[in-house]
Amino acid sequence: MAAITASMVAELRGKTDAPMMECKKALTEAEGDMGKAEELLRVKLGSKAGKAASRITAEGVVTSYFDAGVGALLEVNCETDFVTKNDSFLALAQGAVQLVAKHNPADVAALGALSYSQDGFGPTLEDVRKGLIGKIGENMTFRRFKQFSGSKLAGYLHGTRIGVVVEFEGDDVAAKDVAMHIAAMKPVALTSADVPAELIAKERSVAAAKAAEDAAVAVAAGKPVQSDEIVTKRIEGGVQKYLKEVSLFNQSFVKNDKQTVEQMLKATGTTVKAFTMFVVGEGIEKKVDDFAAEVAAQVAAAKTAA
Repeated sequence: MAAITASMVAELRGKTDAPMMECKKALTEAEGDMGKAEELLRVKLGSKAGKAASRITAEGVVTSYFDAGVGALLEVNCETDFVTKNDSFLALAQGAVQLVAKHNPADVAALGALSYSQDGFGPTLEDVRKGLIGKIGENMTFRRFKQFSGSKLAGYLHGTRIGVVVEFEGDDVAAKDVAMHIAAMKPVALTSADVPAELIAKERSVAAAKAAEDAAVAVAAGKPVQSDEIVTKRIEGGVQKYLKEVSLFNQSFVKNDKQTVEQMLKATGTTVKAFTMFVVGEGIEKKVDDFAAEVAAQVAAAKTAA
């Protein structure tokens, strides 16, 4: 059997972008034949995508696209931050967000079924995704997207981690400033009235728990507790403070904290109709690796095998 050298493995990896160990396995199976090993890897790319599909994708990028009054925002996830700098991964994300803007697919499955090429022929986006998983060796998923049309659009990307699109009428510069403000201050709604009921209920519960804790401390110290009326006012005051902090129009404008966002918009004759913000990995539970425990387990397994 032909000896498989490190340089051969490196050469095959350079041609295919496949993981090092997969390259070595393919060369071994092909008995050192570079061409045959490359063919073996091409065949295996699809199955590799299947094996990777269960792994958590909490890293990734947010990207946007705007053209002729139509826009799109897209989050694509992967397993490690390293992949977010891979040119092929970034190209996949940019190609996908253009497809969202052009076709407005109903869901992720419909997006994946679209042809990846602009002429409408060739492999689907899903085929390209699976192939790239095979080359890179990491799972990657299209998590969420949104297409925009019918209003003027302003977008802002904070690196590749945060993406914002503002639907507005009026001044372009003011709308762009609002998009940047949203990325920095992360409001959850336009106005206090738009804040989701479940968030308000959660904040009220936190305020009530804090009041109960204060009452318990007062009792333990032999001090009088506040009346129910005062406690109710405290709780509602805390809720109202929270609503102002998380509603866009009530927030202090980041470029001028002497005025609210609503006041800035009024001064510039601008109306914000809606906004969308994607933050990479938001809401995804990341896997935390215990490196020390992993090494200890490997050492224990080696001793057992010996």
